[in-house]
Amino acid sequence: MASNASIKRRAGRVRRKVKAVAGDRPRLSVHRSSKNIYAQVIDDQKGHTLAAASTLEKDLKSQLKTGADAEAAAAVGKLLAERAAKAGVTTVVFDRGAYLYHGRVKALAEAAREGGLSF
Repeated sequence: MASNASIKRRAGRVRRKVKAVAGDRPRLSVHRSSKNIYAQVIDDQKGHTLAAASTLEKDLKSQLKTGADAEAAAAVGKLLAERAAKAGVTTVVFDRGAYLYHGRVKALAEAAREGGLSF
């Protein structure tokens, strides 16, 4: 099991690379816990969240069996893409944090891409 310090170091390394290539695009940041998944589109230049979605929201929570599977992550990705479009965001840079691009993180990203966001 990875230590907390190594997880933070990995997340920082990924975030540094993402910000280096981002330009003026907002960042789609993903946080995954054992029971839920959270995603937000962040404008790093202004320091504001433009759109956010998670499995803890009432309308999503009632539709899902659990917040900890790929189906739930895909629902969050689709909802986030809709909210980002309403905020006028069409292009983002994907920040996976310390998580591998696999499973729930990949499902969220692919659903957001199908919902209209481009990476």
